[in-house]
Amino acid sequence: MKNLPSLLLLLLLLTTGLLAAAPRRDFATQYRPGRTIEVDTRREGDSLRVYLRFPNRSTLRRGFPLHVVGWADFDARRPLWQDTVRQLARRLRPDGAAARISFTLPLSRLRAGQVLSMVIGPAEEAVSGDAAWLRLTPEHLNRSFILIDSLSQPLMHRYVRARQVFGVSAYAPGQALSAYRYPLSSLAAAPPMASVSTLGEQPRTLGLADSARFQADQLLRLPAGLYLLRVGDRGPHLGLLVEENRFPELTSADELIAPLVYVTTSPERQKLFDAPDPKKAVDQFWLGVANNNQTVARQLIRTFYGRVSEGSQFFSAHKAGWLTDRGMLYLVMGPPETVYRDGNEERWLYRGDAGIGGTFIFRAKPSTFAPDNYELVRRPEYEPLWYAAVEQWRKGRTAQPGR
Repeated sequence: MKNLPSLLLLLLLLTTGLLAAAPRRDFATQYRPGRTIEVDTRREGDSLRVYLRFPNRSTLRRGFPLHVVGWADFDARRPLWQDTVRQLARRLRPDGAAARISFTLPLSRLRAGQVLSMVIGPAEEAVSGDAAWLRLTPEHLNRSFILIDSLSQPLMHRYVRARQVFGVSAYAPGQALSAYRYPLSSLAAAPPMASVSTLGEQPRTLGLADSARFQADQLLRLPAGLYLLRVGDRGPHLGLLVEENRFPELTSADELIAPLVYVTTSPERQKLFDAPDPKKAVDQFWLGVANNNQTVARQLIRTFYGRVSEGSQFFSAHKAGWLTDRGMLYLVMGPPETVYRDGNEERWLYRGDAGIGGTFIFRAKPSTFAPDNYELVRRPEYEPLWYAAVEQWRKGRTAQPGR
């Protein structure tokens, strides 16, 4: 027993050393199509209901509970608390190839700024960046409604198509829903090396276009615009992006030309807009990039516009996702190979060849419309990395890092 204090001290030192030596948590899976676990929340009295959508139910680990872990931050080594949700067989609901589940947590345990990780599997997988992760904001802890689709399933994202049928599911029935519409933005992100003077003055406020009131339990069809939704006369707003056509897919000629802003010049894009058949002109542009190799051209088109769509699915908020800073980098350089989250920062790492390897830092800049918005820390040293990535597209040799 005399050696017990020494043994405890040794155990503490060993544990501390192991924690310090543990690899940093990699969140790259959060930006992998078909692998991201979607999350939404709704306050219900003194509880918070959490909704999860797993992209592929066939990969769920049978016989394991759902582990829920609370953390002080994304890079925390020790959890604040841990819990499990059992009896998953009767809780899980199929959704095509996907699966859905919802459960409640006591609000007394939760604080704004805390981070949740959730996974079905062994407990250690809840520590991994592959789990579902969510930083709790005051909006999460107080918003008593969610968006639902026409079948009353949680929508799980903050965008719909114009005139698409959707609804709002409020915890307390019979409440009024206020919808405030603002103009859409088509302003693309500036290149990573752009200076502050190049960016210009950003508008601090948006002009209200119109507003309307509905019942929270009725199905809606809204015209295109950027919306703030609120149930009742108090409580948090929820931003909603309503886009035309088949968003996030691209169908019109204008939609196909617009994302080329990152890899073409203004005269090149104007030539495409002015062509007698702009869609055919876009095809000819890519065929020219591919040196008239139709197979390569088709692959370039699939990759480029696939990333436009994926970027909009991941990053849409106050504008289409491909227009945002993270969407721009995702489109031109591909999904990041490694993602670190530290406090209010995200670091995207690329280790690709052809001179496009590098680290890009994003800092959180939340707003009412976009609580999960991040802005790129622009630096002049990014210029060679950016032009090397653009040159890959221009020569039809685009690599696909992170896939």
